[in-house]
Amino acid sequence: MLKLLRRPSSSRVAAERLHAAAIAQSRNPALYARMGAPDTVEGRFELLCVHVILLLDRLKGADGEVAETRQMLFDVFVSHLDGAMREMGVGDLAMGKRMRKLGEAFYGRLQAYEGAFAAGPDASALEGVVARTVLDGHPAEPQELARYLCAARLQLQGQTVSTLLKEGPTWPAP
Repeated sequence: MLKLLRRPSSSRVAAERLHAAAIAQSRNPALYARMGAPDTVEGRFELLCVHVILLLDRLKGADGEVAETRQMLFDVFVSHLDGAMREMGVGDLAMGKRMRKLGEAFYGRLQAYEGAFAAGPDASALEGVVARTVLDGHPAEPQELARYLCAARLQLQGQTVSTLLKEGPTWPAP
């Protein structure tokens, strides 16, 4: 009860802002219509994951409030997933198993994308990851979406952390 009376920390506010920006960008119709991401629950989950991963990547390596915000972003993401699963009718008994499965999926994607990012700014490293995760058997080609992700990562790297935390990210047009 006392938690409700406290103001949220600046890290929590920034994390909520970043998460909202990731949600908004992952719902951009061009990602589905032009780039071939499947407009399904799974496709939307994948695009949300990759946008959160891009933000986590941008905040990686920092300490203090930025590190706290990075962790809080992940916590907010998980909390919202929990809420979405409950809205879809997943009951308490199944929730732990489902959330564990989603967490494993997210961490697997995080590792795959980090490996592709480490390969350099060339979009070809991301194409395989995009094909396996976002497109997952759908007939679209991964090149355009991979190029978009490279552009998004570069644009995020060009934004100061201070601006990112206070104003939220700006994303390239898909």
